[in-house]
Amino acid sequence: MVLKLHGFPVSPCTARVEACLHEKTLDFEFVPVNILSLENKQPSFLAKNPFGQIPAFEDGDVTLFESRAITAYVAEKFKETGYDLIRHENLKEGALVKVWIEVESQQYHPAICPIVYEFFGKPVVGCKPDQTVIDASLEKLEKVLDVYETRLSSNKYLAGDFYSLADLHHFAYTFYFMKTPWSSLINDRPHVKAWWEDISARPASVKVAEGMNFGE
Repeated sequence: MVLKLHGFPVSPCTARVEACLHEKTLDFEFVPVNILSLENKQPSFLAKNPFGQIPAFEDGDVTLFESRAITAYVAEKFKETGYDLIRHENLKEGALVKVWIEVESQQYHPAICPIVYEFFGKPVVGCKPDQTVIDASLEKLEKVLDVYETRLSSNKYLAGDFYSLADLHHFAYTFYFMKTPWSSLINDRPHVKAWWEDISARPASVKVAEGMNFGE
């Protein structure tokens, strides 16, 4: 059965799933969805995700949306294939992966996402970035990164001394953030910087980054 990923190559959420599929060394069909021409609002796509957001994923009779749910499914179903992203044979390590997956979703993402959207997204649709929103988000992100700097001073990766789905979930938005004028928030924190350089150099990350040319 062919795995199908429906998405937009420059989309961070699409890239999140792509990176997971590459880490698991899985073959899949990429089905482009042009969100600029509102293909994601057409009935054929809404049948896969009624909220009209990318990506969507198909595995036979299983259709999923929400990128983190898709990566969790892929990492669990194909746990014996490719790189182990969830530490499925170690309960303690697996629990820590889940903790830092939640941290990304609840702490990191809400801080970094508005910055990326304001800086890259708004100009594409002819709108001016709101610096007030950016400044407020930068303040939040700084506080989160201070916690990360402490964590990464004693662990190579977020959940421990092993790369996991928790680290992978950070890749796409951080990739774009590093192209903004505020990349010093990462670079000025030596342990966070080392972590970023490590996870962004992984073959799966490099492969996905080739299509992430938003704003270029």
